[in-house]
Amino acid sequence: MSFKDKTVVVTGGANGIGRAVVHGFSGQQARVVIADKDENAGKELEDEIQESGGSALFVKTDVSEPNSIKVMVKRAVKEYGAIHNLINNAGISEFKPFDELTIENWDRVLNTNLRSAFVCSREMAVVIKTSGGGSIVNIASTRALMSEPGSEAYAASKGGLLALTHAMAVSLADYGISVNAISPGWIHTGDYKKLREKDHQQHLSKRVGKPDDIARACLFLCNPENNFITGENFVIDGGMTRKMIYEP
Repeated sequence: MSFKDKTVVVTGGANGIGRAVVHGFSGQQARVVIADKDENAGKELEDEIQESGGSALFVKTDVSEPNSIKVMVKRAVKEYGAIHNLINNAGISEFKPFDELTIENWDRVLNTNLRSAFVCSREMAVVIKTSGGGSIVNIASTRALMSEPGSEAYAASKGGLLALTHAMAVSLADYGISVNAISPGWIHTGDYKKLREKDHQQHLSKRVGKPDDIARACLFLCNPENNFITGENFVIDGGMTRKMIYEP
């Protein structure tokens, strides 16, 4: 699979899953736009890709601010002239006891995780259409499907992403844009060697997930040969949500 001459925008692309997605597309010759608040990590990644012969542009972006998104899109189009794929990956989590969840907490999580995906998609849809069509992938979470205490804002934002995904798939079909979601389970972005054996055994795959697991799925869904897939949610969790666990 090659994405040569294709431009991919990855929000939250400087760290974690987003960073792996950026590397994944760059490794397939894509021109990658790294949209992130973390200026140090973003510039470091941009330099890393350019030094290895790839093409990358870091644009400092606060996706919770619509104007910041608009500026990022203009920079991307000015630099590359086209956008073919968008990975709505940026997100934050703030777990609060239910009776301590403030409107400010709620708005911060929903604006960053959910509203940003709508705004990014709206701002780029016509650009992707005029670029010849492409794909949008929303990074949701298995927490859209199951919960722990204190996760109301995060769960609502990720559940909203799933609904937004199938709605946009219908609305953007005539734009030549496929829209899908990926719901990662436990994806470890820290020191993998520090995980315990019982952490791995919670999964049917016998291992905790890695950011590259999600990056490969993004590559698959953005491959033009797979544009028959749209409006779907792909749970990538090593089978964790399918495994019944009883206390001994």
